Amino acid sequence: MPAEGVDLTPKERLLTTSEIVTLAKLFINEGIDKIRLTGGEPLIRSDIEEIVGDLKKIPGLKWLAMTTNGIVLKRKLSALRQAGLDALNISLDTLVPVKFEFITRRNGWKKVIEGIDCALELGYDPVKINCVVMRGLNEDEINDFVAFTKDKKVDVRFIEYMPFDGNKWNDKKMVPYQEMLGIIKSKYPDIKRLEDKDNDTSKAYKVDGFAGQIGFITSMSEHFCGSCNRLRITADGNLKVCLFGNSEVSLRDALRSGVSEDELLSIIGAAVGRKKKQHAGMFELAKMKNRPMILIDFLYNIKSPFLKRHMSSDCKQLTHIDAQGKMKMVDVSDKPVTTRTATAQAIVHLGHDLFQLVSNNEMKKGDVLATAQLAGIMAAKETSRLIPLCHNIPLNKVNVTCKLIPESAQLVINSTVKCDGKTGVEMEALTAVSVAALTVYDMCKGTNKSIEISDIKLLTKTGGKSGDFSRN
Repeated sequence: MPAEGVDLTPKERLLTTSEIVTLAKLFINEGIDKIRLTGGEPLIRSDIEEIVGDLKKIPGLKWLAMTTNGIVLKRKLSALRQAGLDALNISLDTLVPVKFEFITRRNGWKKVIEGIDCALELGYDPVKINCVVMRGLNEDEINDFVAFTKDKKVDVRFIEYMPFDGNKWNDKKMVPYQEMLGIIKSKYPDIKRLEDKDNDTSKAYKVDGFAGQIGFITSMSEHFCGSCNRLRITADGNLKVCLFGNSEVSLRDALRSGVSEDELLSIIGAAVGRKKKQHAGMFELAKMKNRPMILIDFLYNIKSPFLKRHMSSDCKQLTHIDAQGKMKMVDVSDKPVTTRTATAQAIVHLGHDLFQLVSNNEMKKGDVLATAQLAGIMAAKETSRLIPLCHNIPLNKVNVTCKLIPESAQLVINSTVKCDGKTGVEMEALTAVSVAALTVYDMCKGTNKSIEISDIKLLTKTGGKSGDFSRN
């Protein structure tokens, strides 16, 4: 909680129960099967049991979780369990009651511990505990939290301190994951790394013989943006595609204006399509305007084919970027040799006068189409010299074709490349059509400098681990 507190959102600006359920149905119908209710503090809503019950009735929802500060959890958890709440995260940054009051601006440490014990008694396994580690405040308690897992089936996740409005960001407060791990290993040298689940944000560890485990959420030092598949809807109905981003789209206003379901999906799809491959670094984030963390999350949706359709990449992560966001060349040593093909296309808009000259082979520089074809073939063979991280691949075949379209005065250039290798030839095909199109421009620019090159794209590819691709 920021020292100055936060302004409460007027009730009329909050999503109503029915609006929450309507949006949830929309996302679930698009393939999202996991939702997390978070905050702020979801348990301050008088209708929280109703929300949980209504969400659990939606066909297709497999998992409903909640993140809470735990202050009133013990009093409400039994009803929430009966309503269908599947999993719990409890925010707790200290095991010292006096320090708890300093951090949260209120009493209640004992109530949070009672809430954790109540959750364990009701069968939540594990109960996840979110602990934001801050230098000079609670890094001395890291091993105390590890000891907390000895007899309790809890999963303590140490979270790197993150820059948000209201928390007086200071990079010196951040304790990076590797430093935290070093502190733990000084007392528990045999702590073991566990296998993480798909799209998990936490790096999991466990001390042998302990009932629970720990983990690290490394948003700052080792971001997991490449595998992030989460969307957030704030309590006042704004869609955030990145926790750290300051871009928001109001779904509440769209709902209340009476837009159709298809229009809502278009709004959501456009927002998701603009999601960046990774958030900014901590110093850039510190300068960005964003909500305080306490005002960000309410509805938290994960694991959806909907995101895959609208994200800019079909991959879970960028293969040429390492964990630190730096470029790398992919190691293909262990890949099998298979037959691979790729076909790409580019369109050159010539204009009608130039089109006639090219089609009649009347250009002063010579045969434009034959030269473009030859340039495309040569370029395919030189791709690894032009594209920094491409592998040098022996090519079996390069075919470049040029087709004139009189109706639109366009030249359509296609290239098909084939090889037997450990990696694909998509870049070779794309390079071929790109250079062929540029060659056309070079040979014709004296006649028409308004030539446009467009629609450079991969049409098909076959072979390799990622399977076949065909553009509809």
